[in-house]
Amino acid sequence: MDSYASAAALLRETSPERPVRCMRPHAAKRAAEWMLANFPGKVLYAVKANDSTRIQRALYEAGVRCFDVTSLSEIEAYAPLPGAELYLMHPVKSRALIARAYSEFGVRRFSLDTESELSKIVEETGRRKDVHLHVRLAVPNEDSVIRLDRKFGAAPTDAVHLLRLARDAAEHVGVAFHVGSQALAPESYARAMKVAADVIAEAGVPVDSIDVGGGFPARHPQADPPHLSLYMDTLRESVARLGLEECMLLSEPGRALVAESESLLVKVLSRRSDSLYINDGIYGCLFEGAKIYGGLAYPARRLRDGQELGGATKEFALWGTSCDSIDYMPGPFHLPADIAEGDYIELGQLGAYGRVSASRFNGYGLYDEVLLEDDPMMSMYAPAPLGAVANY
Repeated sequence: MDSYASAAALLRETSPERPVRCMRPHAAKRAAEWMLANFPGKVLYAVKANDSTRIQRALYEAGVRCFDVTSLSEIEAYAPLPGAELYLMHPVKSRALIARAYSEFGVRRFSLDTESELSKIVEETGRRKDVHLHVRLAVPNEDSVIRLDRKFGAAPTDAVHLLRLARDAAEHVGVAFHVGSQALAPESYARAMKVAADVIAEAGVPVDSIDVGGGFPARHPQADPPHLSLYMDTLRESVARLGLEECMLLSEPGRALVAESESLLVKVLSRRSDSLYINDGIYGCLFEGAKIYGGLAYPARRLRDGQELGGATKEFALWGTSCDSIDYMPGPFHLPADIAEGDYIELGQLGAYGRVSASRFNGYGLYDEVLLEDDPMMSMYAPAPLGAVANY
């Protein structure tokens, strides 16, 4: 794969017609090193966020050894890594997946939120007690850009019952929750920890771990969170205040580890007033920019003639390359007012849920790929320049 100093340097040598995935594995490595050093427990990479083998290698080199997997293909991709510890934390799994994960790949860690799912796990693992069972709790998601509280999670009363049943079935029992994706308030974790503490107290059985899930955010325009250190402080304070020191903490970051590791270079195909038509969209790498899913705005910069050209800006919306009228990203995207057909736009923070969401709808979905050596457009981890004030 070709490497360039920046997207501008790439454009000084070529004028790509396909959108370009611009990879920065060094950014994923830096994020993982920070999380491993600062999260007060085990860090499980949520592998659904990015399936690139280069990103996988960067995270592994940083020291990540625990992986949150959902499907057989994800298990097959990560099980061969030396020292890998796999967590099958999807609360609804097929019997065949449970059986193969346990018998063929040595998976011992499972999540559940119903008694029927507990029965499946117990039966398909041969009623052996060497499993780790995590009861998924329903917790509030109101401070997250993308809410995940409608599909999974046991109500507190049901969770109490499930914990007692799990304690009889397994050598290790934990609770798990998810505060939603791109959680903008550290207090989300404090509220969820209180729910977990109340359930544990009511169940009256020993609980070995608490999985605080994902949700740790990346920086985005219009959704720029506090620094992650405040989230870590909140978790430590919650553990101490609620008397949960005996429980090991687990986490499942995806976005926080890989968002900065990729950007996307797109070409402006047409301009109509304040709307720009580009050569990728929500059926490609820009799914999370869709209004139907909250509409995350990405950091954006215009490139022309191999240079980043600034100037007075205005707000634009983006339309994708498909024929579908929902292929629309409201942003707003702040770009130079004179942007025109033939210009390029680099969109940042696409390392999480970008490449894995792309489809071939309307015959599109083909990308070039390059490595870039510069820093991401927005970063939670890069130090502020000397004399500057960090935007945290």
